[in-house]
Amino acid sequence: MDTAFPAALGGAARKAVRAIEERTPADRDRAIDGLRALALLAVPVGHWLLGGFTLDADGALHNASPLTSFGFLAPASWVLQMLGIFFLVGGYASVLSFRRATARGGSAGGWLRGRLVRLGRPVLGVTAVWATLAPLLHGLGVPEATLRTGATLVIQPLWFVGVYAVITALTPYCVRAARRTGAWAAAPLAAAVAAVDFLRYGPAAPDMPSWLSLLNLLPGWMFAYQLGVCWGERRLGRRAAWALLLGGTALFAVLLLCFDYPASMVGVPGQDRTNSHPPSLLVLALAAAQSGAAILLRDRLARILRRPALWAPVVIINLSAMTILCWHQTALLSAAVPASFLGPVPGLTVAPDTLGWLVARIAWLPVFAAALLLIARTTRRFEAPWTGVTRARRALVGVLAAGFALFALGVA
Repeated sequence: MDTAFPAALGGAARKAVRAIEERTPADRDRAIDGLRALALLAVPVGHWLLGGFTLDADGALHNASPLTSFGFLAPASWVLQMLGIFFLVGGYASVLSFRRATARGGSAGGWLRGRLVRLGRPVLGVTAVWATLAPLLHGLGVPEATLRTGATLVIQPLWFVGVYAVITALTPYCVRAARRTGAWAAAPLAAAVAAVDFLRYGPAAPDMPSWLSLLNLLPGWMFAYQLGVCWGERRLGRRAAWALLLGGTALFAVLLLCFDYPASMVGVPGQDRTNSHPPSLLVLALAAAQSGAAILLRDRLARILRRPALWAPVVIINLSAMTILCWHQTALLSAAVPASFLGPVPGLTVAPDTLGWLVARIAWLPVFAAALLLIARTTRRFEAPWTGVTRARRALVGVLAAGFALFALGVA
């Protein structure tokens, strides 16, 4: 067993790895946790790599994207856009959790309340902290424009939590659909997205209202979640997984090559079409291919994660899932905001329009990761139950969070 621990690991690290291994139940589905960890890590890496800043004459930061200048980076977004995997694993885990709760005699409402509370605590925490920080930073000389840029970045990943919460509330209906029709339960969701895409991109596009794309928000992200529910209900096997992988890949290629869908999975300033906000049919094609691959590789991934040194980071990432999601942009800003007082800093405050910026930004990634680790040591407490917190303090957190949301959205 000792050979499973690399010699490079220090004594304390080996002890921690061994402790995690010993506490892991024998029936733990390591592949599912591994897929979730992979999808989680793709979020900060994607935002850190594909998000840049420009510095105006007043020293304020403004958001900019290297994809505007480097179209060849678009394929990187195909790899880093792993929300399909996240929703797939979320659906799988939710149906198992829901089944255990109801088997113990619990109600669907009680199960849902528990899930929503776990999602909501970290979101309230990060927004309340930023509501407190913003006026302090402004008093220290940080321009209001920089604060609004930062607020936008902090709020940006949190839309996912709201969508995920709504979809989680629909889990009982997803289970019924999976039991009745198997993997075909996801087909109507894809058809709905395809219909909306035809209306907003087809011959009648000029006559369509601007809000039409919002109709894709729920079915677009629910598609992979429903596949995950079907997987958890054992109604999605290897044959269907191959169909998802091959069919999703083929549809992705056709949409990209023949129907003028943007190549990037994330929005690019200056383009009038976007794939992810809300999701287009191209996103569903990618999610289908990723889901099929994940299901087919599940057993192999589970065997790989039997190695304690590989399993321990997966456990740590999963235990800090919401902390990573909520605070990774703060880690980026913790480097960029001080740098804005120094003027042009390669990879931080210089416009992302040269290969030098790209090299510098890659060099900054370990710094952002270290900052996130330091921040997480304090902020991870928001994921734990708020025992001992009075109603008055909870109300204050709610007010602060609401105020910051209004500021980030430009209302205040």
